Formats: sequence, structure tokens, C-alpha cells
Amino acid sequence: MKSLLFLASLLLTTLPGMAQRAGAVKIHAHNDYEKPVPLYTAVDNRADYIEADVWLVDGKLMVAHERKDINPARTLDSLYINPIVRLFAQHKGRISTDRTYSPALVIDLKDKFDVVWPVLQTLLSKHIDTFNPLSNPTGIQIIISGNRPRVEAMLDFPMFVKFDGRSAEIYDDETSKRVALISDSFLSYSRWDGNGDLPDADREKLKRIIRRAHNQKKMIRFWATPDNPNAWKQLRKMGVDVLNTDKVAECRAAL
Repeated sequence: MKSLLFLASLLLTTLPGMAQRAGAVKIHAHNDYEKPVPLYTAVDNRADYIEADVWLVDGKLMVAHERKDINPARTLDSLYINPIVRLFAQHKGRISTDRTYSPALVIDLKDKFDVVWPVLQTLLSKHIDTFNPLSNPTGIQIIISGNRPRVEAMLDFPMFVKFDGRSAEIYDDETSKRVALISDSFLSYSRWDGNGDLPDADREKLKRIIRRAHNQKKMIRFWATPDNPNAWKQLRKMGVDVLNTDKVAECRAAL
């Protein structure tokens, strides 16, 4: 018995976070703003990451997948910032009644970072208690994705924001603390459609990327993945920590 306990302790020491990963796969609500009820559907289904694509138009942050799809009424303020602030007021400093639930808002910048960031920073600073987990443990973590600053510049930005990392990037110890997770394109490694079994050659390529992220003590997400229960199951089994999905309710039910 003592030898088994020692072995378990050794594994936990050698592979930090791996025990939690086994049963704690997370959900990334991809393009959440395209849902009939943005934000609230993701929150109701306990999405861990909620994604909004953002453009800068005439000084305002607009939410849309493509610039041609921009609707003047669909701003980051109206779809996410203000509703989150209202939920925090309603639930006394939390986004919901579930005291264990605290999602991150992933803001995917479609325009140049240097142009968008000053506007975004001003907007977030108006509600800093809501969007600063450093001062409020139940606050919403802001993760910048898409057009991000250079790796060597990440330390220059406020501590309340983190960044979506990439498999090809190398981080020193301090910069690594500013990286929330690692994201990569599934299509760079496989064209599998989610039916049947993932080809062995593709599986090995993906496993290498997963191991690289885990060696950095980071969770990993792939975008452009097949989006069905069979794919979720196989990706989870391989060690993918965050499932990218347009079907948040179905994915949550499957998990």
C-alpha cells in the first residue's frame, strides 16, 4: 500500500495538473455571438470560455465574424460588457448563482492590436472590479486572442488581461504567466471529419502538440475541430483540455 501511495504522489508531482485534466475538460463557446441569445446561453450551459470576435469601427468595438457582417447595434458593450456587469450586480459579485462557476471572456481581435487595445482598455477600466480576477476572485478573466501583441511585449500590458498562446511560440517563465492557454488549428494536423476513428498518423501529430502544451503546464484547445460527440470523446481521450464547439448545450450534456 505504501508503495502505491508513493507512486501516486510521484505521478502528481511529476505531472502537475494531469489529475485534474482527466475529469475537468472545459468548453469553449466558439463564435458565441452568433447564437440567438449570446452570452446567456453560454452561461446557462456553464461554458468555461466565451468567445467574441471584435472589430474597431469609428471608435466603437463591434462584434462580428467578418467586417461585412457588422451590425451597428451589436457592440461589445451591448452583447457582453453591460450584460456581464448586470449579472454581477444581480448575483452580488458573480456571474451566476453557481459559486463554482467563473468563465473567461475571450476577445478575438480582428483588427490590429495596437489600434484596438487602447479602446478596449478604456472600456474594461470602467468596470475593473468585474473584469479583474486579481482584485475580485470571481471576476471575469479577459483573454486576448486573434491579433495579439508580440510575445516579448506581453509583459507590458496590465496584469488583469491574459493572452491566448500558440504552439509555435516560446515563453520564458514570466511571460508564461500571462498566457491563459495554448490554442492551435486542428487543420494544421488533420482533416478528419469526426466520423469513425481519428487516423493514427494524425493522432500522433496532435499528441505531440498536446504534450508540448502540457509540458508548459498549459491547457490546450484546437479550433476548427469536428464538432460532434464522437469527436469530443476522442479529443478528450487524447488529452485536449478545452473543447472548441458551436454546440455548447449538446457538448455540456455529452460531458
